[in-house]
Amino acid sequence: MKAFTVAAVQIAPVPGPLTTESVKGNLTKAADWVTRCVEATGAELVVLPESVTTGFTPGTGPEELWDLVSEVPGPVVEPVQETARRLGVHVVVGTYERGTERGVVHNASVLLDRGGEVAGVYRKTHPFCTEMRSRGGWVTPGDEVSVVETDLGRIGQIICFDGDYPELSRITAVRGAEVIVRPSALLRSADIWELTNRARAYDNHVYVVGANATGVDPGGVLYFGNSMVVTPVAEVVARAASHECWVSARLDPATAMASLTPGSSVPQVFDHLADRNLAVITRYAEDLARPAATSFPHAAPHGEVMN
Repeated sequence: MKAFTVAAVQIAPVPGPLTTESVKGNLTKAADWVTRCVEATGAELVVLPESVTTGFTPGTGPEELWDLVSEVPGPVVEPVQETARRLGVHVVVGTYERGTERGVVHNASVLLDRGGEVAGVYRKTHPFCTEMRSRGGWVTPGDEVSVVETDLGRIGQIICFDGDYPELSRITAVRGAEVIVRPSALLRSADIWELTNRARAYDNHVYVVGANATGVDPGGVLYFGNSMVVTPVAEVVARAASHECWVSARLDPATAMASLTPGSSVPQVFDHLADRNLAVITRYAEDLARPAATSFPHAAPHGEVMN
């Protein structure tokens, strides 16, 4: 990995119901914000929020949403591709992606390279309960991890609720990711947002770049922003407020693990990846893949009490 500047951009969806025109408007807005961000910060990697092309809650069923978006590569990312190509930067754009048959929609994070080409597509493997098509929502889960080799370094991708699952980020790090990007439209608290970003960075000694949505989506849901950049020792080096904006930070591999805690004279001597007890992990590997559920009563998405 080389030293470079990264930026997280948080913007609100175009107001009103989701239509073909609003998707175009969201794409134009995203491309404009990327341009202004790069011109102001010199960022070589810009991360946009989850489902920035539509807003997270589309207010439509999966069949209608399928008609409004496209495959990737395709029209649903082309304006941002052109912007990445023109500026010569990497961009991560969150979008719903048309699947192989009508009604199959994936929640995707698309990594574009400096030439505007699609370098990698990650499809959310842990959709939030309300977005799952099998539970009345609109998203079909993906089933693959994404780590892309770029001229900046190895970039892994997760999306929003994925950050609650340590196993996914650990696999991504073990596969070589040095930076994990997390486009999001988080529906919980700012405390949970910070906790999970810092934990996943510290667990795996990677940079985490979380770009969270702000504003109101077509379904009427409000988002709080707070996009952030976190170092491999869990220091938040950039943090946004709740309005539309960007934050940026310099990522430097030479200093990423220099001290035990930020600013300390005590050197960092341990490595969470290298120091894993692989014998124990191997012995209990089946437990990680075994179905389980909390023993505490909780509410299902539609209000009924589970357990």
